[in-house]
Amino acid sequence: MHALRIFGWSLAITALGVAAAGVLGGPRDAALVAILAVLEISLSFDNAVINATILRRMSAFWQKLFLTLGVLIAVFGMRLVFPIVIVALTAHLGPIEVFDLALNDSATYGEKLHDAHPAIAAFGGIFLFMLFLDFLFDTEREVQWIRRLEEPLRRAGQLEVIPIVVALIALLVVGEAFSGDHTQQVLTAGVAGLATYLAVRGLGEFFESRGVGAEDDDEDEVGGSSEAVERAGTAAAPAGRSGPPKLVLATGKAAAFLFLYLEVIDASFSFDGVVGAFAISQNIFVIAAGLGIGAMYIRSLTVYLVRRGTLSEYIYLEHGAHYAIGALAIILAISIETEVPEVVTGLVGVAFIGLSLLSSIRHRRRQADEPDGPDADGDEDGRGQPREAVGAPL
Repeated sequence: MHALRIFGWSLAITALGVAAAGVLGGPRDAALVAILAVLEISLSFDNAVINATILRRMSAFWQKLFLTLGVLIAVFGMRLVFPIVIVALTAHLGPIEVFDLALNDSATYGEKLHDAHPAIAAFGGIFLFMLFLDFLFDTEREVQWIRRLEEPLRRAGQLEVIPIVVALIALLVVGEAFSGDHTQQVLTAGVAGLATYLAVRGLGEFFESRGVGAEDDDEDEVGGSSEAVERAGTAAAPAGRSGPPKLVLATGKAAAFLFLYLEVIDASFSFDGVVGAFAISQNIFVIAAGLGIGAMYIRSLTVYLVRRGTLSEYIYLEHGAHYAIGALAIILAISIETEVPEVVTGLVGVAFIGLSLLSSIRHRRRQADEPDGPDADGDEDGRGQPREAVGAPL
């Protein structure tokens, strides 16, 4: 699929959003919308990589739904409605009263949202930390980026409960040592975040493992025809190269829970951006427009990665994204009591992604230099990846 078709809507919404901000609020608001969009993209690039690893397991119908309904949830739900709900819950105010504050007293609204930051950081931080831990302790993950670190953790993952134990210990440490006067708030929100992660991921895996979904939807409705499935399943394998086996695409209930899982991940990534945006503007509509435009690009980038099979070509990108997620979870914990500039969060994520991309390029070059190619001697692992990738050093 041509890149312009994937990013077309994002470009159109950017032009429309910046122009509308300029007409309604003047050049200053237009500039703020553009700045906030760049902020969101820089903070959430690793989100696109993680989303792509999940989206490529879903049928064409659910991929389109991610770009339509998912965008509405991301823009209006997470960037506009969600902050109002958070303020209402933490400040013990009614939603209408909070919305009135957002419209007529944005400074007070921003302060109350800032007061809710410990709970927001604890919920989002533990959710992202679990995502990171599940990746590190995944016993089925054969491709390794930093072998000395990842191999022992992969073996320890045979004890399935270990990610939860590590996450709970981390939550207790943060709650007792790094949350100041917000210990109860942090522990409550952290437990809620952990429960949300386990519930959404567990239900998705439950339905997917039992093949629920294919029989629930008509194949033509969900884009699950044999032709569509083959296109999507082989998207990760570039022409003329050996690729991973065709994916069994999730539909029905399995895809619905994967979709929900994606939205919760997006919510966790958006927390720091929404709170930090008030340092740039206190106008909720300017914030929603700027962050919403950024969210559009992240979704378009996600689909681009799936369609081009980038994750299969650059095999360490997924690793870099997960390390960036782990760093973001730590930054969220630190930010409960100590302010962390958004530029630091963005640079950390970009650094991990950049390093993993460079490692992937070096690996591709090594494979290309082999005289007979990586599969001449059947030297591939069970997932279609060259065995040299397994345990390859950073």
